[in-house]
Amino acid sequence: MDKILLIIQREFLSRVKKKSFLIVTLLVPLLFPAIMGGMIYFAYQQDKNAEQKTIEVLDEGGLFAWEESSKYKYVPIDMSLEQAKSAFNESEHFALIYVPSIEVDTPEGITFYAKKSIGGKLISEIERNLERQIRDIKLTRSGIAQEVLDELKTDVSIESFNIQDGEEKKSNSGMLLSIGMFMGFLIYLFLFVYGGQVMQGVIEEKSSKIIEVIVSTVRPFHLMMGKIIGVASVGLAQFTIWIVVMLGISTAAGAYFGSSMDRGALMEQTISEASDGEVALESGEADNKVQELLGKFNEIPIAKIVVLFVFYFLGGYLLYGALFAAVGSAVDTPADAQQFMMPIMLPIIIAFMGLSMFVSEDPHSSMSFWLSVIPFTSPIVMMGRIGFDVPLWELALSMVLLVGGFVFTAWMAGRIYRVGILMHGVKVNYKVLAKWIMMKN
Repeated sequence: MDKILLIIQREFLSRVKKKSFLIVTLLVPLLFPAIMGGMIYFAYQQDKNAEQKTIEVLDEGGLFAWEESSKYKYVPIDMSLEQAKSAFNESEHFALIYVPSIEVDTPEGITFYAKKSIGGKLISEIERNLERQIRDIKLTRSGIAQEVLDELKTDVSIESFNIQDGEEKKSNSGMLLSIGMFMGFLIYLFLFVYGGQVMQGVIEEKSSKIIEVIVSTVRPFHLMMGKIIGVASVGLAQFTIWIVVMLGISTAAGAYFGSSMDRGALMEQTISEASDGEVALESGEADNKVQELLGKFNEIPIAKIVVLFVFYFLGGYLLYGALFAAVGSAVDTPADAQQFMMPIMLPIIIAFMGLSMFVSEDPHSSMSFWLSVIPFTSPIVMMGRIGFDVPLWELALSMVLLVGGFVFTAWMAGRIYRVGILMHGVKVNYKVLAKWIMMKN
């Protein structure tokens, strides 16, 4: 045990003392907020300084109204379609919309012309606008007055509650899903970055012949475990520093902006810019939204999420770290390791895809359950389910299987490591690895 601790200490200190570690550790908490702030700022400036684009409208039936917005100005024209296309091609206008004389029951033939490919957002907005107007036309023709239609338009906001043991608790599903997705992404990123570091470190020591001296005093399995845990402690320390620094920055920024400007006015301006054409919230209503958001955040079980994050963070890394170490011991160069990387990386990719495809849709579906208990995918997927009241038996099953998965991969990797770490110039394939696993001492 003392030898494993010495190896852990060596791996930890050798990486922490590097200038690259210090630079990355200090820059990342500042870099990501700076990038996000810069993107928000430039997006705001782009919308603020963007010129209003002109869209020509050839509406042969004259059924529709085209409301001008801050981004687009609709100009009706009266000519044939061929003439309109020819004139549009010679103009500097942004687009041309052609609406033939249509029946509202079968609105076909509406066409959008542009000089270059555009995103689908504008087309979707136009489609929704026309659908709304066609619905109103149909209702008006059925004898309903326009005043009645205007009164029928109502915004609906649904509040979600969870009922457990007779108690009602407001649901924070959106915020919980965002936190779970973010933490799942952190584990996904960590497995790739630090798992690769373990493999690279083993390859370097093997190629430099240092390993032959080390294994003369330390058992190969102890060396492998010391290296894996040592690198894990570096990653955990780095993430801890990031979280502390980011919390400090966000707290200071929140205190500064909270005292230097009206939060309601800031929210009103943000919502007005973000949702073009919609009515902005009043200052008091916006402030209530901020208070509601803060209230939801305070109801999140932060302590539970942090503890489980550390468990799955370490459990997933130890499971995959053993596999990366086994690959590193079996090959002589990083290029030789490529053939073994895909089977290791594939479950990680599947887990991240499952997090966005299944958990985001239904965190209690059968696919979400199975992906959150299978050891190779559970570290990422379970983090997305943590905030959705996962039954304790599912959580316990996932944790037990993850520990069991690590024990199994550590045993298998140790069998490969003890042989491969001293092998040089051997052409390794899966058959050779299986032979090493089954080889007796």
